[in-house]
Amino acid sequence: MRMSGNLINRVMESSKSPTPVIGMGVTECCHSDRHAYTILEIFSPCKITIQRDTAIRTDKNGMSDAQSYRYERNAAGETKVLTKRRDGAWREVGAGKGSNGFLLGHRDEHYDYSF
Repeated sequence: MRMSGNLINRVMESSKSPTPVIGMGVTECCHSDRHAYTILEIFSPCKITIQRDTAIRTDKNGMSDAQSYRYERNAAGETKVLTKRRDGAWREVGAGKGSNGFLLGHRDEHYDYSF
């Protein structure tokens, strides 16, 4: 497990993910931000394509950690191909062990304004 970045993101990305299903939410765990995606295609139980969702802020908290969003599918959103690694982590094809992890079964957006 990578030891830099937000602790919540590190715990999320190392959680056991459910079996992928088309339309299921996915969260990319960055250094301290999180981004929402949806599963578009399943090649195998260990290889999927995801697409970035549009996250619309629904709270009025400004630059705060207390954030809430609603999500919409974005047909023009960025796509990524992910594979499930031997350690159970989902990562983008070609990315190394220290790259962003992805959590299947949960769609979440979060911006860390402290940077």
